[in-house]
Amino acid sequence: MKRKVAISIAVLFLGFGALAQDRNIDLGSINGNVSVLWQQYNEDTLIGAQVPAEKAGFNAYGNLIYTRGNFSAGIRYESYLSPILGYPGRFKGTGIGYRYAQYTHQKFDITIGNFYDQIGSGMIFRTYEDRNLGLDNAMDGIRVVFRPFEGVMLKGMYGKQRLDFDSRLINSDGIVRAFDAEVFINDMIPALKDKGLKVTVGGSFVSRYQGGDIIEKDTLQLKIPNNVGAYAGRLNLQWKGFSAYGEYVEKINDPNADNNFTYRKGQAALVQLGYTRKGLGINVGAKMVDNMSFRSDRDLLLFDVPVNYIPAITKQHTYNLAATLYPYATVIYGETSIMGEVFYKIPWGKYGTNISINYAAANNLDTTRYTGLDEQVYGYKRNSWGFGDTKYIRDFNIEIKQKFSKQFSAKLTYFNFEFNTTSTQVTTEFKGIVYADILVVEANYKLAKKHSLRAELQGLRTKQDRGDWATGLLEYSFSPHWFASVIDQYNFGNSNPDKRIHYLFGTVGYINGSNRIAIGYGKRREGIFCVGGVCRAVPASNGFELSITSSF
Repeated sequence: MKRKVAISIAVLFLGFGALAQDRNIDLGSINGNVSVLWQQYNEDTLIGAQVPAEKAGFNAYGNLIYTRGNFSAGIRYESYLSPILGYPGRFKGTGIGYRYAQYTHQKFDITIGNFYDQIGSGMIFRTYEDRNLGLDNAMDGIRVVFRPFEGVMLKGMYGKQRLDFDSRLINSDGIVRAFDAEVFINDMIPALKDKGLKVTVGGSFVSRYQGGDIIEKDTLQLKIPNNVGAYAGRLNLQWKGFSAYGEYVEKINDPNADNNFTYRKGQAALVQLGYTRKGLGINVGAKMVDNMSFRSDRDLLLFDVPVNYIPAITKQHTYNLAATLYPYATVIYGETSIMGEVFYKIPWGKYGTNISINYAAANNLDTTRYTGLDEQVYGYKRNSWGFGDTKYIRDFNIEIKQKFSKQFSAKLTYFNFEFNTTSTQVTTEFKGIVYADILVVEANYKLAKKHSLRAELQGLRTKQDRGDWATGLLEYSFSPHWFASVIDQYNFGNSNPDKRIHYLFGTVGYINGSNRIAIGYGKRREGIFCVGGVCRAVPASNGFELSITSSF
């Protein structure tokens, strides 16, 4: 029945488009995209590859969006038969996982159904989707945006969050209510419209309702707050090449599974400063997070129904060894962190040299544990906004990029990590701080018209965990359609000779406009995949992979 409904909707949308073409009538437009990922699994005891009963995984989705004037509506059809390894295993079946209708008229913008949104940096509210992580906490309800005056935006949201998928959308029990107000001072006050200093201020309130009564904790019986509220304020300043952003969030006591059902309030603060001019960019920032787990279901953990998002302080790395061996995930229950970044272009030669230097550091909070009943109820006392005595991450990296000619360019990158594997559990083989150095050399060469070659050589040295690694990548492109690549990860420094394994994976693909198809085969190692400070575990696998993407 669900499939018939989805097919009927698709046929109806396509029929509108055909009728519009035949009669030259404006019946609106239809666009969308499709993505298919299929993986086949082989047994491989050497790398501990898992083989599910189906011996294959299949993830697919398609978005279909109809737009006419101020109105738009859309659906996302999803299929997990069964989900590929590493995705939430409870995602299963085929059906509609996202649907919405939106209408904009003059000062109002109204959405019913599913939607994604963010307030400020996301520390108080953010719903979003990341297919690579298998994360989707879309709101399901109503959103109203009202702009009563120029420079003033008021927003209200009310609904539940997506939790699960079993041939249909399944929401969590909790109800989320959010309100946000943002004022762009320069637009609101005509006398300031053309001034150099641009000022934006914002304030918000978010609450969650979830029924509950009493919890038993050791010798105590504690009453659960059914309504949990959080409020935030933010300020954004821009003047010539300077920028400054500050945000503060506070949440009332919210006993939940993340904080072991303690009654501490939550707090978070973020400050970012920047300066840019031609050839130079400087960014610095600091963040403090204390007990800021905020979910629409207090009993859940990991990826499930987060109301908010804590932005990562570390740079999002893309090279294989730096991005997958020791990626840092924000510690939502408590961290203090700082970062600094400098970009500079040395104006020498024909092309100049681009240099970027980045440093980030995070520690636990500066706290003192309570004793007795106070520890059961409140957990700890925070002494200051500064660093505690436990190191989470030190991430230093420097990148030098040079173009030598129209045909040849190269990049040299160095990373130095001090990574605490107990705060971000990327390995089960070592507990403590890993000290690692990574060197990456990347070269791009245009062989001839339409032919190009890209190569990477990466090396990681460490005395801890699984020892030294090397990665080699070779990618050939025959523009505009064909490409092929091969990557090999080799754990040559593992103390166990049986685990000195080559993880070799090859891919061949074809691109035609917005359509792309690729097939690959090989081994993938077990590890952690992270995007923006949010991580998921990826099991080892051996087999074929087919991916297809298309948009229209």
